[in-house]
Amino acid sequence: MSVSRLSFDIPTATEGQDRFDLLSRREFLTVNGVGGYASGTLSGANTRRYHGYLVAMLPEPYGRMTLISKVEERVTCQGDTFELSANRYPNGTIHPQGYNHLHHFAPYPTPTWVYHLPGGTTLVKSIFLARERNTVYVHYSVPEAKDPVVLEMLPLMTWKTYHTEMHAFPGFPMRSEPLPDRSGWLFQAVWDAPRVMLTLETQQKAPYSFEPAHWWHDNVVHERERERGFDFHEDVFCPTVARVTIQPGRSVYLVATIEKETPQTGSVAYRETLRHLSAVLKTAKLDDEHSPVAQRSLALNADQFLIRTPDGRQTILAGYPWFTDWGRDTMISLSGLTLATGRKSVAREILRDFAAHVSEGMIPNRFPDANATPEYNTVDATLWFVHACDRYARVGRDRAFREELLPTLVTILQTHRTGTRFGIRMDPQDGLLSADDPGGNLTWMDARVAGISVTPRAGKAVEINALWINALLIVAEWSPKEAARPYRDLAALAGASFVERFVRADGRGLYDGIRPDGKPDPTVRPNQVLAAALPRIGLSPDVLVAVLKVATEELLTPFGLRTLSPADPAYRGRYQGGPNERDSSYHQGTVWPWLLGAYLDLFRRVHGANANVSELTAPLLGHLEEYGVGGLAEVFDGDAPHHPNGCPWQAWSVAELLRSLAGAGSAEGAEVG
Repeated sequence: MSVSRLSFDIPTATEGQDRFDLLSRREFLTVNGVGGYASGTLSGANTRRYHGYLVAMLPEPYGRMTLISKVEERVTCQGDTFELSANRYPNGTIHPQGYNHLHHFAPYPTPTWVYHLPGGTTLVKSIFLARERNTVYVHYSVPEAKDPVVLEMLPLMTWKTYHTEMHAFPGFPMRSEPLPDRSGWLFQAVWDAPRVMLTLETQQKAPYSFEPAHWWHDNVVHERERERGFDFHEDVFCPTVARVTIQPGRSVYLVATIEKETPQTGSVAYRETLRHLSAVLKTAKLDDEHSPVAQRSLALNADQFLIRTPDGRQTILAGYPWFTDWGRDTMISLSGLTLATGRKSVAREILRDFAAHVSEGMIPNRFPDANATPEYNTVDATLWFVHACDRYARVGRDRAFREELLPTLVTILQTHRTGTRFGIRMDPQDGLLSADDPGGNLTWMDARVAGISVTPRAGKAVEINALWINALLIVAEWSPKEAARPYRDLAALAGASFVERFVRADGRGLYDGIRPDGKPDPTVRPNQVLAAALPRIGLSPDVLVAVLKVATEELLTPFGLRTLSPADPAYRGRYQGGPNERDSSYHQGTVWPWLLGAYLDLFRRVHGANANVSELTAPLLGHLEEYGVGGLAEVFDGDAPHHPNGCPWQAWSVAELLRSLAGAGSAEGAEVG
């Protein structure tokens, strides 16, 4: 099956504002494999500060910078001129309204728009980045037309960190001029910005020109930022208008690069992109005509999270467009993104690199942009790392890896026993692991408002201790017989204490934690599902059934698990508003798709490894055509109709669904395609 057959038809029944709203809430993504990306909406309007056609991952001290906001187009055919883009302005005006000409959109092999213009003209636009280069290609073709088409392309430039909005300032740009031979345009925003070279690649020497523009596009409204409570106005600069005549059946590439070497031709770069995507599907064993389209889409989206950083690390980005390199997300995502897609060597490299960054028995919680100092403020990332190492070693059947990493895992367990950062230590009385950081903000439920934790979970959290027991047993299995005994003894102590202290007498599964004062936390959260789903936790069948029952009745939605039972007075059913309002609901009822992976693991433990879970996965698979097209959202509202929100392409959302579809959760140690 060709990669090009992966496409989604956009709805065509809606018109006007409804059509704009529908298309502007669907976003596209294409990446270069080194942290750079292009993203925007199907409508042509940028709705986030993060949208851009060339968002490049630059070396220290910059990180990700947006250099090109987008490219707008004017098409003249048979004497009439049509604009294909769109923008929202402060008074509610939407201009132009090119989305009314949009007939079809496909995310693969590259984001592609098909426009039908009056008079029988069809124009196709696609965008992609060169592999491992900060070079973007915008391809235009005219498969159908009665006469030649005149295409004008207006690149809109910025110079900003991708977390900010661009506003006009004196002296911008420092340089904007035609190339000496007038074959393109040279743009430099400020003295320390990279130079952007814009060129056209045409067929059969079609006539073209670059004419000066030098005007500001003021006060563009980014609607998603308005909803998120941030600055939502942006000014962008148009340095030039590129104009070309395209004959019917012909095409042209607009190429923009910051690289020093001459960029590849568009056709060569496109073939390289196709080869890469085809290799991803082949490696994942999803390259035949019987492979499910949704699963193929997930595999291609999974590839987008795997990058090599400017300092050479192979790693996983937690999400696009705004997340960076997180230890917890990486370890939870690793099985689905790499093992379930056949990329065992990538998994091995990532794990070895994180092992090299172990400090005081902990892996980093986050590698910030621009090579800043890693942060270690997490209690669970390191335990997920041990779990990920074991999954890789089993699937990869890599004994050499086990021998290499065992000393690191032993160090991790020793430091956790005696104590490490943030009051993380084993209680010698019961063998359980506690984290007594006063902020109580070390688990994955780490949102803060005004510096105060929304979901403080200091003490002995349920999933942390399940991961701790799991880690002890992993190291015992990896160790020689005599060396294994102390870890098995500790696991036995901790396991008995876990059952005694976490199993609820009322039949509602497990407590969420044991507070520092020794009292159990009865809050119904999905963390008990994470605990019960782990393969080495010796809970009785009755307890597993109880956990599954309470999760199904109070937490399960079509798109994942709620982070808090709706019966709880603190429940928040909508994830919306400004930063404080959103953070206060982030783990107080908001649905997280990645949690469905653990739920499905537990479901299979209770109902059998071959239990049919298609009804549970179908809604998320249907979501691939919405929001971040081709991927899965970070979160959904806890209340119906469960609107998607947060990051449009979230690594662990994709990873856990892929892992479950591949069967990697129910059969630990089985070879995964």
